[in-house]
Amino acid sequence: MALIVKPQPFTREVDRLFDAFFGVGGERDSRRWVPAMDLVEADDHFVLKADLPGLAEDDVAIEVQDGTLTLTGERSGEDVGEGGGWVRIERAYGGFSRSLTLPDGVDADGIVADFDRGVLTIQIPKPAERKPRRVEIGSGNGTTPRTVESTATEK
Repeated sequence: MALIVKPQPFTREVDRLFDAFFGVGGERDSRRWVPAMDLVEADDHFVLKADLPGLAEDDVAIEVQDGTLTLTGERSGEDVGEGGGWVRIERAYGGFSRSLTLPDGVDADGIVADFDRGVLTIQIPKPAERKPRRVEIGSGNGTTPRTVESTATEK
C-alpha cells in the first residue's frame, strides 16, 4: 500500500520559511558543494584549512602550478537502496575545485599537507625576503656605468 500525502498550503509555507531561514532548498536546490576554507598568516608561513567532512585522504588532490594552489575532490552521494526514496536532500554532493593564488617566490616543494578528522591543513612557506639588487647602467660611450639600487622589501 502506497502512502499518498497531499501537500497542504500551510505545510508548503512552513517548508518555504524553513528553506529561506536555513538557506536550503531540498531537492529543488542545485547548489554545488564548495568546502569552507580559512587562510591564516603566521610569521614564516601561511596555513590553509579546508573542511572536508565525509571525505577520505584519497578523495582529495592538491596541485601547485604556475603560482596557483588548487584543491580538488569529490564527495559521493549515498544510495538509498532498493525500495527507498529521498524525502529531503540538504547535504550537497559532487565534485569541487578551489584555487588560491600563491605569493611570488613560494617554494612549491616546501608545501606540506595533513588530513585529520575531515579537516585538511596545508602549510605554505612564505617566500624568502627579497634583498636589494644593484644594476650597473652603461652609457654606451665608454663612460663608467651608473649604479641603481633597488629598495624592494618583503610585503
